[in-house]
Amino acid sequence: MANITIDGVEYDVEQLSDNAKAQLASLQACENKIRQLQAELAMVQTARTAYGMALKGELPENGTVPAANNHDAESGGTH
Repeated sequence: MANITIDGVEYDVEQLSDNAKAQLASLQACENKIRQLQAELAMVQTARTAYGMALKGELPENGTVPAANNHDAESGGTH
């Protein structure tokens, strides 16, 4: 006999109507999806941080770009 508590009131799931059980199942599916998306978001945020750190490691220390690359960037990379 499973119980759920909603707004401080405890309910016996087996005593709920079929429609209430369906709504409960949908609510639980939403909660599961939110947890999944939160885990995915944490993973992507971690990757973003790692990419940012890797990019910083590739940048010149003095903050300038060599003249040849600077010219290419200004002209859109075409000659």
